[in-house]
Amino acid sequence: MLPRRLDTGMARSNIAISGSLVNLRPSVNTVSLRRHSAVLPSVLTFAVIVASGGLLLMIEKGMLNHMETPSPRGIGVKSDFIRNARNQDPIVDTEYQIVQEIRNRTIRTMCGQKNMPHSIWTLPPVQRRTVLQHILVSDKHKFLYCYVPKVACSNWKRVMKVLNGALENVDVKIKMDHKNDLVFLADLKPEEIKYRLKTYFKFMFVRDPMERLLSAYRNKFGEIEAYQKRYGVEIIKRYRKNPGKTNGDDVTFAEFLHYLLDEDVEKMNEHWMPIYNLCQPCAVTYDFIGSYERLHQDAQHVLQQIGAPAHIQFPERQTWYKPVTKQTLHYYLCNTPQKLLRDLLPKYILDFSLYTYPFPNTTSAFCRH
Repeated sequence: MLPRRLDTGMARSNIAISGSLVNLRPSVNTVSLRRHSAVLPSVLTFAVIVASGGLLLMIEKGMLNHMETPSPRGIGVKSDFIRNARNQDPIVDTEYQIVQEIRNRTIRTMCGQKNMPHSIWTLPPVQRRTVLQHILVSDKHKFLYCYVPKVACSNWKRVMKVLNGALENVDVKIKMDHKNDLVFLADLKPEEIKYRLKTYFKFMFVRDPMERLLSAYRNKFGEIEAYQKRYGVEIIKRYRKNPGKTNGDDVTFAEFLHYLLDEDVEKMNEHWMPIYNLCQPCAVTYDFIGSYERLHQDAQHVLQQIGAPAHIQFPERQTWYKPVTKQTLHYYLCNTPQKLLRDLLPKYILDFSLYTYPFPNTTSAFCRH
């Protein structure tokens, strides 16, 4: 049986997560944005930056005013990252550098608060176990990768298996085994974990939270019978007025979101657990956080950083893969009860704010188009 709805005790403007409090307010002090305004290449970039709830808080509190410009979550990485990206369109590259800088400052500032975890050893046991089970280890190339389901993690696992010799190349047509021939931090002793966290290159990839949820919904409830039976049947029985007999293959997106609203975050399936809980970016200092939106460019940067052989390239999407387009996402969100979306956002607030993703636009004017 699925757990009953939890009383989160969260007001719309006050969001408590893992003991921390994020207070979102509508007013924004634009003074702290002035020093960026001269280099903003487009209105789009500005919209991306100010749409993040976490960034609004940072700006309003003036926390960004006197911080040194960080690298993409690591010392000595930023210059290489910019140098490797110079062959790209300069406007697009500049926009992305601004987003990266804002993302990194937000993470550094938020994670610098006293009530945030600063080490995996200060995490509650359940949270520590989750992150250790999601960080993959490559001793040969000395890196750690926190995998996030529905953010190209299967292809990254292919790359890792090629690097350790378990696969001949990334294009081998086999069903991905997500456990064999892979080493997780959870498999190691505490002193081995501490050494690798301190000395290895650490990276992860993120994705728009709502896009990731929609991708998980379409894949698991539209294609995977095991998920339909394990989750779909119970979701339909709980949230449909007249469920009748069902095999769980016709769960609606709204029913799925209702289920997420009632689910305890720490007990969620990894495919829809918040990225923050999976990878704990405050407890683990990642050297690089890549974006699904720039998957191949960021993956190439990581491959260069870890010293991967030149012939190993990040895999192309499988031909059968059905991407979530902006239009598809907008269709689903605009046909979802707006109160349900508002109530669900607090559970994923850190994924929006820390990684600089805008909240979904579901205004009536927007949805009419």
